[in-house]
Amino acid sequence: MTHAMTRRAAASLLALGPALLGAARPTRAAEPAKDPPVFRIGALLGLTDKANWNATVMQRGILMAVEEINAKGGIDGIKVEAAIEDHQGVPRVGVDALQRLRARYDIQAVLLSYSAVALATAPICEENKTFMLDGGSVSDSLVGKFSYLFHNRAVASVLASAALTIPKQQSLKKMAVMAASTDDGQSLLRVSQADWKTYGGQIVEIEQAMSNASNIDTQIAKLRTSEPDFLAVWEFSPGPGLVLKRAREFGMKQPIIGVEYTAEIAKVAGQYAEGYQFASDYFNPNADDPWPKQFASSYRAKYGADPEVYAANYYEGIYVVAELIRRARTGGGNYFTGERFRTALLADPKVPSVYGGNLVFKPDGSCLKRVGIFTVKDGKADFQHFAELA
Repeated sequence: MTHAMTRRAAASLLALGPALLGAARPTRAAEPAKDPPVFRIGALLGLTDKANWNATVMQRGILMAVEEINAKGGIDGIKVEAAIEDHQGVPRVGVDALQRLRARYDIQAVLLSYSAVALATAPICEENKTFMLDGGSVSDSLVGKFSYLFHNRAVASVLASAALTIPKQQSLKKMAVMAASTDDGQSLLRVSQADWKTYGGQIVEIEQAMSNASNIDTQIAKLRTSEPDFLAVWEFSPGPGLVLKRAREFGMKQPIIGVEYTAEIAKVAGQYAEGYQFASDYFNPNADDPWPKQFASSYRAKYGADPEVYAANYYEGIYVVAELIRRARTGGGNYFTGERFRTALLADPKVPSVYGGNLVFKPDGSCLKRVGIFTVKDGKADFQHFAELA
């Protein structure tokens, strides 16, 4: 991913963000573009799932991007709409929600979330050549399996390896693991086991639970008695919050590492989040780059808080799809199809990123983007450095 930017490039990025879609590139199309009355981009979010905080900020990011694009005149003068359906965190419900989107709007691009739901809906999208972009799931089981599925979030193999650079730098050897019994958690577990064994470390205990479990005392007791050098938490919000709280209350003083820290995790963990270290996609709400700076400022003004990874990724997701629509339109004809979007992305895998610089998509659908290492201090995530990955 390209991060070093000249002053001129930085000055132009703001226009490339919210104004990204202002004018089509000059081209001679084989036939006139067949424009739809509106560009509808679908989204499947867990709005009424028990752990729906993530979905709430995802929706905020989506709607902000749509509002910005339309305020600038849409994509080549055509307005954008977000068609959002609730999958409730249930794969079967997600499939029904996707079918409603297809029946009502003939959706050609959809933003996915939750690995279990993505795994259930992706085959349908693949069969119908619907372009998919997932900014939330990290499961490696989604990578390279579907030719129309792309990710604008670092996947498990990247996040777990990045997090494990923390104990490696401290020369720790004995790892205990608390993993979510979800596809995301299992992907993190598999990758971390292989990575840690290659490093020469020892895995002394592995315990599992759902990320929204209300009682994990049995698991924490076993982790404590295994006497690890550190505890790895392979869970996503809100799970790490309860693990941090109960581990410390049980007297575990070892370093605790993970792959996420959100407002919800902070609320659950309270004072016990102090010193927690984690690896995550790094969106800096105080960045000097024009586009990240504007997004963060607008988000604060609208919602009274800094945007986190999920808000940034789904905001960015709308812009990625919008840019592909614009590219496809320059080819003329019936361009508003998932197949044309995929072709446009493979032809040029670099897309401007709200994180700064470019988001670069790999042939297997994963992406190259910055992963930061953070330490929680006074309840806030304090950036330490970027992970050094081989």
